Formats: sequence, structure tokens, C-alpha cells
Amino acid sequence: MVDDNTPIIVGVAELVERIDASKNSRFSSQIDLAVEVLTQALADCGLDAEQIDVLANLRTMDDCVPTIEQPFGRSDNPCGMIAQRVGARPKQLIFTSGGGHTPQKLVNKWAESLSQGKAEVVVLVGAEAKANENFAKRNGIALDWSESVPGEFEDQGLGLDGMLQVEGMRHGLFNPTSNYALCENAYRGELGVGVADHQRAMAELFAPFSAIAAANPNAMFPVSYSAAEIAEVTAENPYIDFPYTKRMVAKDGVNQAAAVVMTTVGRAKQLGIDQSQWVYLHAYAEAEDRPLLHRESLARSKAMSLAYQQLLENFAGEVEDIAYFDLYSCFPIAVSLAKRELGLAADRCLTLTGGLPFFGGPGNNYSMHAIASMVRQLRKDPASYGLIGANGGMLSKHAVGIYSCVPGWQVCDSSAIRKAALEQDAPHLDSSPEGEASIESYTVSFLQGKPVNAVVVGRLATNDKRFVAVVPRENTALFNKLLTQECLGSNIYVTCPPRGNTVFASRAEAAQWLPKQPSQFKSSYKYCDIAINGQVLEITINRPEAMNSLHPMANEELAEIFDIYCAEPNLWVAIITGAGDQAFCAGNDLKYSASGKPMWVPKSGFAGITSRIGRVKPVIAAVNGFAMGGGMEIALACDVAIADEGAVFSLPEVKRGLIAAGGGIIRLTRDIPKKVAIDILLTGRDISANEAKQLGFITQVTTTGGALAAAREYAKLLCANSPSSVQLTLELINEKIGVNDPADAAKFEAKTFDKLITSSDFYEGPKAFAQKRKPNWKAG
Repeated sequence: MVDDNTPIIVGVAELVERIDASKNSRFSSQIDLAVEVLTQALADCGLDAEQIDVLANLRTMDDCVPTIEQPFGRSDNPCGMIAQRVGARPKQLIFTSGGGHTPQKLVNKWAESLSQGKAEVVVLVGAEAKANENFAKRNGIALDWSESVPGEFEDQGLGLDGMLQVEGMRHGLFNPTSNYALCENAYRGELGVGVADHQRAMAELFAPFSAIAAANPNAMFPVSYSAAEIAEVTAENPYIDFPYTKRMVAKDGVNQAAAVVMTTVGRAKQLGIDQSQWVYLHAYAEAEDRPLLHRESLARSKAMSLAYQQLLENFAGEVEDIAYFDLYSCFPIAVSLAKRELGLAADRCLTLTGGLPFFGGPGNNYSMHAIASMVRQLRKDPASYGLIGANGGMLSKHAVGIYSCVPGWQVCDSSAIRKAALEQDAPHLDSSPEGEASIESYTVSFLQGKPVNAVVVGRLATNDKRFVAVVPRENTALFNKLLTQECLGSNIYVTCPPRGNTVFASRAEAAQWLPKQPSQFKSSYKYCDIAINGQVLEITINRPEAMNSLHPMANEELAEIFDIYCAEPNLWVAIITGAGDQAFCAGNDLKYSASGKPMWVPKSGFAGITSRIGRVKPVIAAVNGFAMGGGMEIALACDVAIADEGAVFSLPEVKRGLIAAGGGIIRLTRDIPKKVAIDILLTGRDISANEAKQLGFITQVTTTGGALAAAREYAKLLCANSPSSVQLTLELINEKIGVNDPADAAKFEAKTFDKLITSSDFYEGPKAFAQKRKPNWKAG
């Protein structure tokens, strides 16, 4: 006897819409395809659309990246539109989050909900129409896919968590192919296999997939390839990201859709659904890994290992009892690792569809096709079992399940493995690496058959910290070495110039390639003006047409200027201000950021000052007008801030989907009462100069237009004092700022006083006092 609350799959369908340029193609939208496949899935089990009470629509790949423009429009309520067009009136409409693991995750989740009586008939549906979109764009075909339907739906979010890392993106790790290629090379290193042998192994793994796709009527690319044709680099099969050729990676240019209908045994009896249609979920598990660069090993996924381990523990049989598999195959390593975790023999068939590189990779919905294929296969062989392995993110999100027509069901709790997957002793990620190192993994990205970016993940020799870096494009010798020689574990040299961490074959090569740090100011700068008055350096941000906002090139100029200031013994004080009377600095140049051009920030931070470590020379901000975002962060980073009465401060990042990460959050919460700082940071509100003075993060308020003159007078006060004493005072402040106990902070610092008593100023001060004359300070 089977309990009536037991969840089952009762209906499935999948379809493909290939493009035939010689015929009048339909150019269906993803909504069109979803409606068609859901109609077929309902017909598969004889259900009426009005019986649906939950409809979950898989998020398309484009909908996971809101910045992608959809040239033919999109639906403002995709799940509502699908429901309306099939004639359904669900109580719940869900637009799911992204991730290739999502279809299996949804089956797991709704199986539990159905068993608990929280739903009666659940449909899961997803579709991609990227092939139609691409063909129409290339051929100037006008389409209108914009649709609007009233009503509310649950939007579960983009699903990008754990996929994007700033440190990786800084160095070109944007797309999944590059990240998986890093994992693949690390895996090859773990196996101790050479490039050629591993290339052959990947191709031999995938050749049977292509043969199955060639015979699958729902495949988008039904072509069978030999292992040699998959491995060999040709004009038709170029590298995408080394070591992957085009035939080794998922193809997202598809028109494919799939749907699954779920209910319970009791409801299926009421609806008259034949028992031969029923497929049971026997065991399941889910876990998510840490972001790729924060894992113990780039060659493994702890979450995948734990998910398969728990799946087999929950399964009543052995892995040998499982007849059919579909392992997520976006890239070879996803299959290789899953196969290893399951302990499968080399001759086992690992796909029912043909896999993402050959069957097609319909974005987040691929595993819905795998589940539909599995259900149909199990109906033909009702005493057998089948396993679905679904993978999402950067080899990081895993949902797995075992199915059969043999009755069975249990609630499987994955909470323990979810927690365990995050417990990893990963190496520290160094964002500013410098020194001798070794290569942990690497990849070279290609565009139209030509190498365009080489990314290295390495370990520093001194402390084993991990880092990400690139090879300069002009360094063709190192590019070629990565592509033609065994480089895993080889010695390199890494440094961190303004545009990002960079690797070279050796320290000597780095010295040849990198420009020497200038020791003198240029006669003129493009984005700044400078003036020297005695021991005072005046820096004027000169971009009034952009409210003195800063882009990477302006930041780089300021970093260079501050570098020279800090090194020049005859300069004792610096003043920074903005050109014109409108703005001190309006922060980051958002127009430049939106242009898609390369973004970087110097190691010393925004304006070359917000992250500058060890600065002991005073800097005065003369705030004339708006100091917004990064502009306010500059003022907070200065030792003294003087503003005219018309100045306005704000950290409006929260109003733009950003955070004040250039020191605004940290410095403001330290400089003023915490709750007041939180108010300013969370509202993004404006602060007048007078309020800023009352709060204490500026020093003085002047009449309108008087900030620079007041800053000059203040600089004179500082120059009248011993520069050695001033600098050592700032040095001690910097050293003790993190010491909470005043008694500990006040402890005698011999090294500071060693510097003081060896300076000429230490002796000049008392001598000048005794002789009743003005000191002749030397700054040393």
C-alpha cells in the first residue's frame, strides 16, 4: 500500500524548435515554447489546466542578468502569462531563481510540499529561445516578444550568489567557461596527467554523449562526433577557454522547452491518472559550495561530494542497482567529478539526452529535460532506477535525485550537508599579491580563435596565500608557454600594478615589462593640476565638466601624485580640492562606469588615497561644493577637512544599488557616533557643512568659496611645526588606531622614539627654543 500523500511525477514533455532558414520559421518566444510544452505535459497525464494550483517558471539566462538588453522585449510576468495562455488559475505563481541545479531542486522542494498537503498539482516549466533571438538579430528580422499581464507572482531572485567574485571579475573571470577551465586544469594537476592525455580523456568522455544526442529527436545539435573531432583544435572547433574546445562546452543558442507535472498518489487516483504514468522520487539531496576562489581545492566540489554521498545513503539500494544516469555535462569536469563521487565504471552511460554541448544547453532548464527523459525511460523499464545529477553556479550548486516507477518516498534533510559544505580550510585570497609564486591553475580565453586573456590562480611562496592575476596581452612568450608547456606548479612572479594583479615568468621579466615609478612630478597632468608653494603641495581635481568625478585614469594620476608626495622629503603638507565652484568631487564617474570600458582602482584606493597604507604626511581636504560618494570618502581619508558653508556631503551609494566600500562605511562609523553614521549610510541623505562640523568629520567651515584659502592657512600652521614630529605622530596614530585598550595603546613604542631621536628636528627644537629663534626644520 502506498500512502495517498506520496508525491509523484505524472506528466512530462519536452520540445525543440530548430531553425530552417529555407523555410518560414516560427521564431517562437520563450513564452510561446513554454506554453506549448506545458500543454503537452498536461496532455501526457490527461490533466486540465484548471487543476493546477502551483506554476513555477524557470528563469531564463537573460533574466538572470538584468543588464542584458532583450531586443524584442520580454514579458513583465512570465509565469502569469504562461498560466493565462494555458487557461490555468494557480494559487501560486513562481518565477524561480537561476542555476542549472534548479529543476531538480524544485522537484525536491515540491515533493516535500505535496507530501505535506501544501499543494495538489504542481507544474514546473522552462524554455529558452536564444537561437531564434540570435538568428533574428543577425538577419534583421523584427520580432515583438513583449507581453504584459496583470497579477502578482513570487520572484525568487537572480540566483547569482556565489557565482561572481570581484577579485575574479577584476581579472577577467566573468563567464562560466573560464571558471570551469580553471577547475579542469587544477583537476588535471591533481590527477598528474599531461595536457595531451587529458585532452584525449575529455574527448573520450564526451564522444558517447554526442552519439546519444544525434539519435535524440529533441536535441538542438544532433551530430555525432568522434573523440578526435572533439579534441582537435580547428577553425570549426577552436579553443573557447583552454583546455576546452568548442565541442566540449554547453551550447546556449537553443530553442528548447521542458515541463514536469507533479501531484500525489491520492490526487492522481481522484483525477484518474493511470498508474503506469507514476514516477516516484526515492531519495534526494542538495548542497552549495563556497565561491570558487574560497575553496580548499579548485579541483573539487565539497558540496557535490556531500550531495552524492547523502543521496546514496538515503537510497535503499546500491549504486550498481541504478540503471540510468543523466549527469550534468556543461563541461567535462562536472561529469568527471560526479562520476568519481558515484564510483561509476568507465563504460557506464552517463546521459539520456546527449548532454549540454550536443543535446543543447537551455540555460537553467537543462535538467528539466533530463528529468523528462528519465521519466519516459523509467516508464519503459518500470522496475529500474535512474539518477539525475544537476549542477549550477561555478561547480557549486548541486541538487540530485533517484527516481523509479517502483513505489517509494521519504523526506531527505540536507541541512547538515549544507552546513558541512561551507566548512572548508581554504587559503586566504590576497588581493594585492607581490613576490615569487607558483601556478595553482590557469586558463587562456579565446575570441574568434585568438587568445585574448590569460588568467592565473597562484600561491605566494612566502605564505601560500592564493591570488588571481593576468598575463599582459603583449607578453606573447608567456601566453604561448601556458598553451604549449606544462605550467601547473611552475614558478612565476606576481605584482600588483594599478590595473590589476599581473604575473611574469620571473622578477627580472617583471622589471623589464613594468614602467618605472616616477620620482618627479610631470610638467602637467590631464585630469589634475598641481602647484607647489614651499613645503605645501596643492592638488586640484580638474574635471569640472563631470563635477570632478573620477574614472580609472584620473585615479591613476592622483595615485602617482600622492606616491611622489609621500616620497619627497621637501614636501610636508598636501591640500586636495576640486576645480570650479560646484563640486569638490562627485565620486565615481558613473557615465564612464556604464560605458563598459575597463574599470580598475589603484592599490592605494579611490583618488590614490582612500586605501593608502602607511601614509604619514598630512593631507588637507578643501571641500568646495558637492562631496558625494567617493568625494566624501576622500574627505574622510584626509587628516583635516575644511569646507565652505555651501558644501554638501553624502554617501548616496544605497540609492544606486552600491555600498560606500571606498572607506566610507569604515571611516564614518569610526569618526562619528555609530547610530548617526548608520543613519547617513542607510538613507544616503545629504549633510550640510555645518552638520558635518557638528558631527566632527570636518574640521572647519568657512564662507562660500573660502575653503581653499583656509586650507592654505592651516597648512602654514602645520609647516611651522617639526615635520618629523608631525609624521611620527601620524605614524603612531596609524599603528594604534586598532588598539581598543587606551593603556595598551599608550605603551612606550621604542621604534617610534628611535626614529625621533635620530632626526635633526629632535635636536633643533630645543636648541631653537633656548636661543629664542624660529626653528629650522629639516624633516629628517
